[in-house]
Amino acid sequence: MARDLLIGTYTETLPHVDGHAGGVLAARFDGTSVVDAVVAAHVTNPSWVAVAPGGGAVYAVSETEPDGRIVAFARDGEGTLTELGSVSSGGASPAHLVVHPTLPLLLAGTYGSGTFSVFALGQDGSIGERTAFVQHEGRGPDPDRQDGPHVHQLSVDPETGDVVVVDLGLGEVRWYALAPDGRVGLRAHATVVIGSAGPRHLAFHPDGVHALLVNELDSSIDVLRREGARFERVQSTTTRADGATGENAPAAVCVAASGTTVLVSNRGDDTIAVFAFDPAASRVTLVESVPVGGETPRDLVISPEGDRVLAACQDSDEVTVFAFDEVARSLRPLGASPVPTPVRLAFV
Repeated sequence: MARDLLIGTYTETLPHVDGHAGGVLAARFDGTSVVDAVVAAHVTNPSWVAVAPGGGAVYAVSETEPDGRIVAFARDGEGTLTELGSVSSGGASPAHLVVHPTLPLLLAGTYGSGTFSVFALGQDGSIGERTAFVQHEGRGPDPDRQDGPHVHQLSVDPETGDVVVVDLGLGEVRWYALAPDGRVGLRAHATVVIGSAGPRHLAFHPDGVHALLVNELDSSIDVLRREGARFERVQSTTTRADGATGENAPAAVCVAASGTTVLVSNRGDDTIAVFAFDPAASRVTLVESVPVGGETPRDLVISPEGDRVLAACQDSDEVTVFAFDEVARSLRPLGASPVPTPVRLAFV
């Protein structure tokens, strides 16, 4: 079954990337390859895109300094994106967006300034008033990478409805109560301190009890377990194969539908780490490290059908595709499709 795919990219050369895409890309995934990739919207450095439930609205960051932007688009049945307007991201280098699954709210975080915002959404998908703005303060243990707050990911806790903010710079994962009108309040007792490991991205397990957190600075994955009103860090283990050397920085983490398999992309080793997850023991075990077939894998997604895995290989200008057997926990390479500076993959 062919699927529509939106791809976030970089359009400029920055210290960490040689960006040369034209903006937000629209493509088709035919089960084996990413085809017909075209520029759907000219946005500067749209490194993250988010799709509203139903696919009628799309949002993209413009990862720029000193103040980034959040751009809204209407998406019609043909896949055409029509800009609805843009707003300030509330800081430098916005890195992440998420559309609330049930409320007309958009969450946006900035890596450069360590802020996050909540915006009301109009019926047409346009971005309305900013209902909340939070500036994180402080720093983490690493003087180079944690010199200040760096919000890297936002999500919504599927059990409590809280906003979950992963701050690599502080080395913390924070939970904020979210009101229906978009206001937020820190649940300080729920903060999980990760420290110098450098938390980057979190994925909730379908059981509602666990979350998997990938850490960029020490190449580790943590198992978090819900204990009453907060999560506890119950395991931490490496994302790298035995004997791996050189620099490495994990990027994405995703959980298969059954919850028994967890995948992590490794930039540097250029692998996909395949983990078995035992919910009864709250434990992951590295099963295999599969070469990704490209350079610097950023986003990693499982297809809606559950039988394919796609990796956005930023520095080799390609999206690599694998057949995925969730029961066997196997990844079989199917090929690579040329795509300029892919960073984010979003099925519509």
